Amino acid sequence: MDLQLTDKTALVTGATGGIGLAIARALALEGAEVIITGRDQLKLDKAIADIRTAGGEAATGVLADAATAEGAAIIAKAAPSVDILVNNLGIYESKDFVAITDADWSQLFEVNVMSGVRLSRAYLPGMLELNWGRIIFIASESGLAIPPDMIHYATTKTAQLSVSRGLAQLTRGTNVTVNAVLPGPTRSEGIEAFLRSQANNPSAPIKEIEAEFFATARSASILQRMVEAEEVANLVTYLASPRSSATNGAALRAEGGLVNTIA
Repeated sequence: MDLQLTDKTALVTGATGGIGLAIARALALEGAEVIITGRDQLKLDKAIADIRTAGGEAATGVLADAATAEGAAIIAKAAPSVDILVNNLGIYESKDFVAITDADWSQLFEVNVMSGVRLSRAYLPGMLELNWGRIIFIASESGLAIPPDMIHYATTKTAQLSVSRGLAQLTRGTNVTVNAVLPGPTRSEGIEAFLRSQANNPSAPIKEIEAEFFATARSASILQRMVEAEEVANLVTYLASPRSSATNGAALRAEGGLVNTIA
């Protein structure tokens, strides 16, 4: 299926690795001109080379911290107009609630919530003026099923759902859509260390640790396995395309079906 992205420009934040890089690669392979952001020039250059090798010859990058107002301004100046905005930037940690400091809460909100708020504020008016655009938030199933050891993280993901749904209301009657994708636990660079920190026996083989994690911490999971970054990217690429024109204001789980799909 042709996803009709050859004339579209897409900005993906936090895309030097993991889900963000997979999304950028998938969009580029469908013909979109991809712009990625990152804070480390070496990682940014490596990611751009990766995307170009995969077929996205037009891929470029912006060196900026999308979690700050200054970084968002740099990004908006470097790319004044985009057709697709993927708010992927995010961080997580496991921490006992009483040990979560005000600084921890503030940091997670700046990175996970305000990065998307600022860039959506920068790009939504132009999308509405042109009567076409896509804004996609990479949230998490934790925004609905709150892990007791990640309450601050989960709260930011719930906030993303509120922001995305509210923005979708602002697009009423237009060809602009705003949606959120809620991946389950996804295989990424830091996930093994996270899983080992949760395990009864951190030195056990990783397959055993994964099985234990899903049997205890994520027993409601339908897949009962890690989601691959490419699987999330496939869903995001569809949502970014003109083919998804009737999907707006939705929160779509990247594992286990759909939630709150309201057009």
